Amino acid sequence: MLLGVEIKEFQKTVWGYYAVNKRAMPWREKITPYYVFVSEVMLQQTQVARVMEKFPQFIKLFPNFKALAEAPLNELLSAWQGMGYNRRALYLKKAAEVVMRDYRGRLPQSPEELEKLAGIGPATARSIAVFAWNSPEFFIETNVRAVFLHHFFAGRSGVKDGDILPLVKKALPLPSLRQGSGGQAREWYYALMDYGTMLKKVNKNPSRASAHYVKQSKFEGSVRETRGKIVRLLTNSSFTETALAKRASEPIDKIKTALGGLMRDGLIKKDGYTFRII
Repeated sequence: MLLGVEIKEFQKTVWGYYAVNKRAMPWREKITPYYVFVSEVMLQQTQVARVMEKFPQFIKLFPNFKALAEAPLNELLSAWQGMGYNRRALYLKKAAEVVMRDYRGRLPQSPEELEKLAGIGPATARSIAVFAWNSPEFFIETNVRAVFLHHFFAGRSGVKDGDILPLVKKALPLPSLRQGSGGQAREWYYALMDYGTMLKKVNKNPSRASAHYVKQSKFEGSVRETRGKIVRLLTNSSFTETALAKRASEPIDKIKTALGGLMRDGLIKKDGYTFRII
């Protein structure tokens, strides 16, 4: 069991790094529930550098939940190009529709309500609550995981998130009356994420020690790449399988597989022999 002094030393290390190396990001500089919501969905499966490039462009086109809810899917997917995992754009739109319909345009604050929105799991729901409202929630994401694995599980493998979460709870700085109900929750998680990013660059990725670590498959030549090609083509027009195979320079079997997945995700539909964005 960790002693209080160990936690204090750990906090001192993380805060010390953050004080000198804090990263500037649009959704940190102007904090609104909408900005946080969009950025957290974007960051689920995309590198920070890419999100920082696309986020301002996306916000300019869809500045609030109303604009996002009313956006035609093909326009949304066009703006999403280069981010990967296009279903996330659809999830954003569906979530925005629910926010406008059921919450009068205001993002719900409780993690339990946030989890009901499309594409939002337990960890993302709590990260949104932390960053949007400074709520003292507990969650684990890739950089947070890397920090705790590096400091408290050195030399071990197969570490489960269930072993890490109690440490996440213990390490969260307690709020004072001066700080308000959330205390330093938001800044603490910023610090953990920035510190974790550094650790993965200068050390062998600590996340490899996690029981949940999965190395991402190669993108080039994958069905994911084919799906991206199809979405780009269908954004502005409709095509048959054969035409898509020719335009995308892909085998017809791979085109069929990718089309099937895109249809199951609710991104495209088939009209006769042609496919188009829903």
